[in-house]
Amino acid sequence: MKTPVIHLDVDRLIQRIALCVLAGLLAIGLGVLVFHQWQMSDPYIREVLSIEGNVSQGYAIFQMNCAGCHGENGDGLVGPSLHEISLHKSRISLIRQVVGGKTPPMPQFQPNPQTMADLLEYLETL
Repeated sequence: MKTPVIHLDVDRLIQRIALCVLAGLLAIGLGVLVFHQWQMSDPYIREVLSIEGNVSQGYAIFQMNCAGCHGENGDGLVGPSLHEISLHKSRISLIRQVVGGKTPPMPQFQPNPQTMADLLEYLETL
């Protein structure tokens, strides 16, 4: 008994689709890895991430530099609420946001690595 030609074509089509999906997932994974390595190539970010931050110091830094716009408890005023910000942004993204001030009217803030590590530690508690 012969296998119908249509059945073979469907099997090949399914195999090609599966191969394309696998290749796409591999490309996405590779892209994420390359992007992460590129971000980690910044010496400032690498240093901040290698330092253990202090939450109470981070709180004090937040009160002096951030609370005016983000509220005393990070609830948001002029700037957005920062509650659960670490669930939405990576540590690297948070560092870049603070240092770059890319979202107007947020100013650039150039803390030394220890200060940034402290602030980052505090932000992750919100």
